[in-house]
Formats: sequence, C-alpha cells, structure tokens
Amino acid sequence: MAKKNIIQPAKNELPHHYADRLGAEYTGIVSINHKKVNGQFFTPTDIAKFMASLAIPASGKLQILDPGCGTGILSIALIEELISRGKKITTIELAAYETDLHLKPFTEAALSYLKKWLAAKGIVFHFTINTEDFILSNINKLTNASLFKSELPHLFDFIIANPPYFKLSKEDERVKKTKGIIGGQTNIYSLFMAMAAKLLNHKGQFLFIVPRSFTSGSYFKEFRKSFFKIVRPKQIHLFNSRKDTFSRDNVLQETLIIKGVSRNNNQTDEVIISSSHGIKDITQPAIKVYSENKFSSEENILHLPINDNEESIVELFKSWKGSLNKYNIQISTGPVVAFRSWDYIREHYQNGTVFLAPLFWLHNINKMALEWPLLRPNKGQYISIQPESKSMLIPNKNYILLRRFSAKDDKSRLIAAPYFSNYMDSEYIGVENKVNYIYRPNGQLDRNEVVGLCALLNSELFDNYFRIFNGNVNVSATELREMALPPLGTIKEFGNRIILSNNYSTENINDIINELFSLEELFSE
Repeated sequence: MAKKNIIQPAKNELPHHYADRLGAEYTGIVSINHKKVNGQFFTPTDIAKFMASLAIPASGKLQILDPGCGTGILSIALIEELISRGKKITTIELAAYETDLHLKPFTEAALSYLKKWLAAKGIVFHFTINTEDFILSNINKLTNASLFKSELPHLFDFIIANPPYFKLSKEDERVKKTKGIIGGQTNIYSLFMAMAAKLLNHKGQFLFIVPRSFTSGSYFKEFRKSFFKIVRPKQIHLFNSRKDTFSRDNVLQETLIIKGVSRNNNQTDEVIISSSHGIKDITQPAIKVYSENKFSSEENILHLPINDNEESIVELFKSWKGSLNKYNIQISTGPVVAFRSWDYIREHYQNGTVFLAPLFWLHNINKMALEWPLLRPNKGQYISIQPESKSMLIPNKNYILLRRFSAKDDKSRLIAAPYFSNYMDSEYIGVENKVNYIYRPNGQLDRNEVVGLCALLNSELFDNYFRIFNGNVNVSATELREMALPPLGTIKEFGNRIILSNNYSTENINDIINELFSLEELFSE
C-alpha cells in the first residue's frame, strides 16, 4: 500500500469526528480484500455515540479496553461521553489493540489528538496500541480450565468494541488454543466477546456491536451458556435494516449492540430491548423492558421481541408443549453434497438401463409448492440410483422440504413445500444439502400432518417467531427440532382445513391460523 500523508485535525474538532475522518481516509486507500481479510468495518459516528451513551458514568481513574480499535472512534466517543456527564475523572488509561500495521499511524494520530484534547481539560490520558493478536496475547486468561471462572483478576472498567467477524478454520491457532470454549465453526467475534468478559472488573461495563448470530443456533449454545454466567445483559439494541449499519463499507449483516455488566455487580435483572430501523433513527429507539429470565430460554436462545405483538408471539410459543421429537417426527439435512456427487447427478431424464430419482435443490422449493424439474446451470434435476449412490438417497415417502438458507432480503425466513410419495414413481428421492427434510422415521407422515406442519412453517406467525430469536439467514435443523409446536391434533385440524379449502395460498394459511389461535388483532395491521 502506498504511503499517504495523514490528514490533520481541524480547529476545535471533536476527537471522535477526527477519528471518523481518519477511518474514511483509510477506507479509501485500502482494497476491499484487505478489509475482508482483516474483518475491518469502521464504526459510523452515530453508532459510536449511541454505544457511548449506554455507559453508566464513572469517576476517578478509569481503565478502558478497546480490543479492535481501528482508528479508536468507539473508545474516543466513550471518553467524550463520560466527560460530558459531569463526573470527576482524573486519569484515563486506554489499552487498544490493532493488528493492521498500515492502520496504526492513523490510530496514533487519533489518540494523540485525544490526549491533547483531554490535557486541555486537566485530564491525564495514557494509551498503548498493541499490535499483537488480542486473543493470543491474552490466552493465559482464557484456558480450557479457567474460562469464565471468577478467581482470575478482572482489569477494566469499560470494554468497548466493534470486533472483526469472520469464520475461523479448525486449523487456526486461535481455535486450537481455545478448544473446548465454543463448539461448531468458530467466528472470531465470539472469541473477542469471551476474552473481554474475562477482563471486566467487578463493576465493569461491556459494550459491543456484533453480528446477531450468537443469539441462537447450536454453534453458539455453549458460548451463550458460559458468556451469560459472567456477563449480565442490560440492553440489546436491534437494527431492523441489514443495510444501514455499515453502509460505508457495503456490509449486509444483521448486527446488534449489547450492553452488559459483570455478574458481580448487584444490579436488577431487567433487560432493555431497543430497536431502530437503522442509524438515522437510532436516537429515538423503540424500547421494551423484560426480566432476564423472560428474555432467554432453557436452550440459551435469546428471544428479542421489540414490541407488544412480538412479546405475545413469544408467550404463545412458550405455552405450547409439543415438538417434532414428541410427535415422533425428525428433521435432517439433505445428504446429497453436490461437489461429491457429480458422477451421479443428471441434467435430463434418461430411459433404458439408467434408473433415476428426482433431485430437489433449494431453488425447487417454494411456499407450499414444489417447482420441479427446474433447470439451472450445474443443478441437475435427477440423481442415478445405483449401489454407489444409495447412501445419498432417501426412501420415497411423505416429507416436508424446507430451505436451509434464505436470501438476506427474503421476505420470509421459513420456506417449505410438501412432498408426497405419489409425486414421483420412484423408490428413492434425492435431497440436496442446502435443503432440510422433515419426516417420520419408521413410519409415514399423514397427509394432514404434512400439510398442517408445512403450512405452519410458511405462516406469518412462525416467520415472525423465527425472526425474534434467529439472526441468521440459515435455518438450523437443531433450532427447528427444539421449536415449540401446538398439539398434534391442532396441526392435523389445520391441515384438514387447508386441504378442504383447496387453497394453499399464504393469505388463506394466515387467515386460518389467526382464527385457530385467536390472532386476528395481532396481525390485523
């Protein structure tokens, strides 16, 4: 990267404005790939100021940690906010981490200007910029044996961060050295959260902006369980738009802001769930207040309802005692992994000695309907039936086929289609790996069970509930396996009414569900 003279602060410029200009300057001289590799997305000023406003004022000598500082806008905004609250602050010590050596001069410029600004107010400011990896340099505080145990020293009054986020491979040194902390495929931001939790002092405050994915899903289940043993959530802010938060870096990501305090801090168990469409209305968020035990579940899934309607939906689901397992119904992921199966996948039907089964991909599945065959490049609609491919096939019987992934801007997260055994004259069918299938092992789903359960999954009610706790574009089989369901008799009644009406439209499905569960007022808008 070519060297560039660093811009200077304007006269009387606030330090966080200068840090933001430095971030914009740096963004303009590095490649998209450089930012992607470093998980580098600079925090907009409005978000930085909002996060800072969540801090509880403190006085005296303050210790602050910014483990993914960029140009330091978050810690700078926090310091400005704390000073504005009128508490007597004498000394501030900031420990900042930034591994991008090209960015470090910009960080130094921002923090040096802050130092001068604070000196003019009679406040002593010391800062260090650590270029080591935050996780590896603190690994002694985050071992398999000691993670989240209270005997280790807690250091910081405030920890504020917009950490990098990208998946880590199993061979990554950070994953190996933190093995046993987080199951599944590790995202680096969760390691930052885990480490920061260990570094809070007993009155410490935790302020992070991160992807929403940790709030649900089996990959983060153990992390949630451990993290919330040491951090008490006080406020979670949601953004209704995926596009707004990091628009300058063209990031399309569902994020949230979480404020927490140490469990050793004897505060009430109230949790504020706030929300805004995006950045422009962030200073006038909608607010709901819950007790902590109401906002989480036995599976450590965080329910984040943002209004009365969503709260009513959560209460309805909590009142149901059924589940797929209780009804002897299972959900599995399609066994056909395309890149391993090309030798068996066929574009067109072939007569003669080649026996073929239908192969269902994500694009074949629409709400309450299959569109098959539907030719797409490299998406053959048949798979050969032969001894070598038998392990990839499933018996031809009644199923519900459900997309495992939705587009980021899809109107619905849950998109399911019924499949009946008479759809094809074949002993087997193929289901591609991006599709889940729901079935009754050692038996057959009745037609009204297929239609009833499939229609529920496609309904406005279930889609709303799924969005309340799921921040991903993927539909986890684990989450659906654990999702509460109404009585099986109600599901069958629902299926019968859909069948008798001969109307499988979303509108009809929603009308019948709203009548069944007395939800007319809930979805009347």
